[in-house]
Amino acid sequence: METQEHIIKFKHVSFKYNSDEPLALKDVSFSIPKGKWTSIVGHNGSGKSTIAKLMVGIEKPFEGNIYFQNEAVSQQNLDYLRQHIGIVFQNPENQFVGSTVEFDVAFGLENHSISYDDMRAIVPKALDDVDMLDRANYEPQSLSGGQKQRVAIAGVLALDTDIIILDEATSMLDPAGRKDLIDLIHRIKEEKDVTIISITHDLSEAAEADYLVVLNEGEVYQTGLPNDIFSDGDKLTQIGLDLPFSIRMHNQLLGSVDFITYEGLVKKL
Repeated sequence: METQEHIIKFKHVSFKYNSDEPLALKDVSFSIPKGKWTSIVGHNGSGKSTIAKLMVGIEKPFEGNIYFQNEAVSQQNLDYLRQHIGIVFQNPENQFVGSTVEFDVAFGLENHSISYDDMRAIVPKALDDVDMLDRANYEPQSLSGGQKQRVAIAGVLALDTDIIILDEATSMLDPAGRKDLIDLIHRIKEEKDVTIISITHDLSEAAEADYLVVLNEGEVYQTGLPNDIFSDGDKLTQIGLDLPFSIRMHNQLLGSVDFITYEGLVKKL
């Protein structure tokens, strides 16, 4: 991945929430490849959500620098940064403000002073992109967990951002809803040419990504391609992460890892 164009870089970033507390992030350096799906993984308390807050400018580094499109992030360019990065949280209900699905998607456009005529074209397109156009007049609270996440993603797509951050976006979904959302993310990445960053502790979800950043106790533990990182699963289990079922089954039956997803397991068997 060293030859990839990178859209976000962390260089020697440290962070603490309060001056009298220990560092939540310690000398963290990594890059996010443009147009790819990067998963940032780690157990609870490893610093994943802190990194998401730093990426969108909710928090500022204690030390070090964050770069967006090779430009150091500062107070002067925060508005520009936030125009290009959208975030979907674990519980999408915390993001809903509209009385209907279409009004909720339109809310972000209103904040960006988009004209009414433009909104009338953008909102249906964004909902259609996530297969939710037929529920445009539904109340968001009446939707299933997976449908709520789709609406939250539509709100980000409507703003035409370069990056979509998914902060534990699949953690509250059942297996079917999780698979549907992951399939949707793959499709959006390819069709919209956006950069996906998923924050997760679920290695089954991380296995779907193009690139991994593994955190442990506020430090970067590993970075690289999923196949390379999962090939030495013992390192991941040593820091409290559970290997995906497909890899555990493969290790027991066949030995060395040459695939990492459920689909790969089925094909191999």
